[in-house]
Amino acid sequence: MSGSENVATSAMYQMQRFTWVDYVVFVFMLAISAFVGVYWGFFKKQTTQNDYLLGGRNMKVIPVSMSLVASFVSGITLLGSPTEVYMYGTQYAYIMGGILLMSIIMTQVYLPVFHDLKITSNYEYLSMRFDNRVRLFGSILFTFTLIGWLPIVIYVPALAFNQVTGVDIHVITPIVCLVCIFYTSAGGLQAVVWTDVIQITSMVGAMALVAIKGTVDVGGIGTVWNRNMESGRIEAPNWDPRPTARHTIWNLVFGGLIYWLQANSVNQTMVQRYLALPTLRGAKWAVVLFCIGISILYCFCLYCGLLIYARFYDCDPLQTKVSKAKDQLLPLLVMDVLGDIPGLPGVFIAGIFSAALSSLSTSLNSMSAVVLEDFYKPFYKRQLSERQTNWLLKGVVIMLGILCLGLVFIVEKMGTILQLTMTLEAMTMGPQLGVFSMGILMPWVDALGALVGGMTGLAVMAWWCLSAQLAIANGLIYHPHKPLTTEGCQYNYTLVETVFRHEQGQEVSPILHVSYMWYTLVGAVMTIIVGVTVSKINRWRGQAYVPPAPKLLAPIIRRLYRDPPHPTDERFIRAYGCDKNEVNSTNINMKPITECDEMS
Repeated sequence: MSGSENVATSAMYQMQRFTWVDYVVFVFMLAISAFVGVYWGFFKKQTTQNDYLLGGRNMKVIPVSMSLVASFVSGITLLGSPTEVYMYGTQYAYIMGGILLMSIIMTQVYLPVFHDLKITSNYEYLSMRFDNRVRLFGSILFTFTLIGWLPIVIYVPALAFNQVTGVDIHVITPIVCLVCIFYTSAGGLQAVVWTDVIQITSMVGAMALVAIKGTVDVGGIGTVWNRNMESGRIEAPNWDPRPTARHTIWNLVFGGLIYWLQANSVNQTMVQRYLALPTLRGAKWAVVLFCIGISILYCFCLYCGLLIYARFYDCDPLQTKVSKAKDQLLPLLVMDVLGDIPGLPGVFIAGIFSAALSSLSTSLNSMSAVVLEDFYKPFYKRQLSERQTNWLLKGVVIMLGILCLGLVFIVEKMGTILQLTMTLEAMTMGPQLGVFSMGILMPWVDALGALVGGMTGLAVMAWWCLSAQLAIANGLIYHPHKPLTTEGCQYNYTLVETVFRHEQGQEVSPILHVSYMWYTLVGAVMTIIVGVTVSKINRWRGQAYVPPAPKLLAPIIRRLYRDPPHPTDERFIRAYGCDKNEVNSTNINMKPITECDEMS
């Protein structure tokens, strides 16, 4: 190692000022989470499946809203969003317009259907509306999405912990994951929600602390604003209509709307908490409070990105290798701003890990619901006792937690976290949203159309997303970032230059240049187009089809679409070959049916 590299490395180690007080604060946070699991698991026992998965459907709006914010804002958001602003500017902030539109559509279209049906897993809806094949397809997509996402959720805070302490990520991740697995498996949804309430408080407090102290240290809000304005980081909306532009007002608002619609409206990890509320009105209020909370946290994260640049505007820590990875920039700022005050870095790292724990615990609890409701009950006739059900649910939490912990070894080899996460999620998110939207909004789509549409959307998006990510990893697609300089560095370093390979003959398809913000929308639209087309072909071929029951459709569609055919209707008799007196009309379409006597 050269002398200049030694100096830069020394500067990096000077940032690692985690004291015993910070460790105490961090351990205290883990201990509180474990205590909540003990309380709900052993003192306030969850005696039934309904208690364990849905809190007895008697949860309160404010704790559930705080839990929704805590679980959605993982360490990916807390660390990735400031990095986005530091590297590319504030254009990403306009995604909050998509969040607002999502709240309106969700409360009027998707949420009333799921809440009225009183289901546990929202994939139960797919069997009511279509059949068990579509339900299984949706459940499998959810499972693979979760398995791909959770290791990233675990890895990100470990990266932050490594930046401020130097402790290897493979030392801290097992400890934190074991605590999370314990309180989730022991306490069920009640433990998840109440630990989320504690953790979101820690998160907001940590970000506010960094924002206030950091602003004071750099010279005030005026200094932060001026330095970012001069570098072009504070941006007006980009109205560029080209789909290849990385971030524009179009893809952030409309592409962001579809991304958030899937993530919040038809995603089991979120829907399960809305279903735990006793009334639809309460669930709608939870959506509103969620959007307010998520917007406040986004503002904190984006402002911290401006703060990072204001602090390191003349000495980029990435080029000097003081920060080993882009997503370690915020922890670097924290140690620079708070490192001299014992305990405060511990508060921040506890906040980052709180975000990860809340996301992990919610996902593990949701996955246990999916395994029981969608993988076991539809295919096995044996009814489990409460004790057996309890063991199955806890076993799923433990096994999935261990699997995701092992996958962290793969995640650490990947690139920038925020874009990578949204890209990989889009492979399954678009098809999932497409299938649910066809069921809720398009009464003429049948089970075969939904299944073929979903599988087609998945295949196309898998090729597209993976090809684009591979091209980015190989340097064939490059998005230029805002200017960075090392002219003001007060220590010696060896400048690190990134070389992008773009050799002749290695041109990539123009479609791979399309912004990742469009992925979920394209996947959903493609799924719907194929699903509608296949359903139309089935009608032309004379295949029998009975429209769904009104309660399986969005309220606005119920008013526009006429009632399903009565058993005396000739269409119904031709479809099922029944005598009109053999059928009880009240059972039509409430479950998938194949024979008349099943409805009698």
